[in-house]
Amino acid sequence: MNLAIIVPCYNEEEVLPETTSRLTDVLNRLQQTELISEGCILYVDDGSRDRTWTLIEQYAAGNPLVRGLKLSRNEGHQRALWAGLEWAAAHADAAVSIDADLQDDVEAIVPMVEYFRKGIDVVYGVRKERASDTFFKRNTALLFYRLVNALGGQIVYNHADFRLLSRRAVQALVSFPERNLFLRGLVPLVGYPSAMVWYDRHERFAGQSKYPLKKMLSFAIDGITSFSTRPLRYITYLGLLFVLISIATITYALFSYINRDVMPGWTSLLVSVWFVGGSVLLACGIIGEYVGKMYKEVKRRPHYFVEKEVGERCSNTRMNSSSLTGDNASNLPSE
Repeated sequence: MNLAIIVPCYNEEEVLPETTSRLTDVLNRLQQTELISEGCILYVDDGSRDRTWTLIEQYAAGNPLVRGLKLSRNEGHQRALWAGLEWAAAHADAAVSIDADLQDDVEAIVPMVEYFRKGIDVVYGVRKERASDTFFKRNTALLFYRLVNALGGQIVYNHADFRLLSRRAVQALVSFPERNLFLRGLVPLVGYPSAMVWYDRHERFAGQSKYPLKKMLSFAIDGITSFSTRPLRYITYLGLLFVLISIATITYALFSYINRDVMPGWTSLLVSVWFVGGSVLLACGIIGEYVGKMYKEVKRRPHYFVEKEVGERCSNTRMNSSSLTGDNASNLPSE
C-alpha cells in the first residue's frame, strides 16, 4: 500500500520543519508495522511569499519521503488541496489530507490507515471538542455546520479537511467538474463506506492563522450556496410574507383614513419602505451569489497551474498536461 499525505502550504516556513519531522516519523512507524509499504509527504505550495518553497526543495533533496508541487500563484486552500488530490489519484493507493499548522493530530493517521486496511474508503478526522477555539469561533462554527445541514447540505459535524481517501474515492472526487470547491460537502457525495476517527485538536504550532474572519465568512457562504438552493426558495417565502404584511398595512391605512386618524409624515410608512427596500436588496444579493457561481462554472477555467515539482516520485512519474492545469476532464470515462 502506498500512502500520500497531502499538506497544502501558504507561508508556513515557521511550522514546516516540525511538520516534516512529525509526518516523517508517522510514515516510518507505519512502514515498520507493515500497515503501508510506501509513503510520501506531498507539500503543495499555494503561492507562498516566504521561504516555504525553499524549505520544501531542501527537504525533498535530503528526505526521500518528501515531494513538492509549487502552484504558479495563490489559488486558495481548497484548490491547493485539490491539486494534491489529483496527484494522489495517479500515484497513491490512499491519501490523507492535513493542514501544515499541526492543529490536527498526526497520530490520528494511524487509525485512519487501519480503517482503510479493513476496506473503508473514506475516514473522517473529527474533533472531540473545540476548547482551543475562541468563544466566537466555536459558536459560529457550530452554527455553520447546523445551517448547512438544515439547508440540505451533507457535511460531517466538527470535521474540516483532515481525512483519508482511498484511490477510488479520490478518483471519484476529482471527477466532479465544479469550479467552486467546497470539499467538506463534496466528499460525502462520493458515497463509499466511511468511518470516523476522533481526535483532540491542538493550538497552532507556529505562525498565524490563514483564515481571518473575512475568509471564514466567504468560506461559509461558498459552503451554503454550493450545496443548497433553499435560500432562493426562502426569498419566495419572504415575498409572500411581505404581501401579507402589505395587505395588513393597507387595511390599517384605510381604517385610519376613514376615522380621520392620519398623521403627516407617517413614521410607519417610512419604516415599511426601508424594511421592504432592504429585504429586496438582500434578496438580490442572494440571487447574485448564485448567478456569480454559475458565471464561474460556465467559464471552466483551470483550478491551478503547477510551476515546479520536486521529489523522486514527481520526477519519475510526471503528471499529464490535464493535471498540470488542474483540469482532469480528459481523464474521465466517456459518456
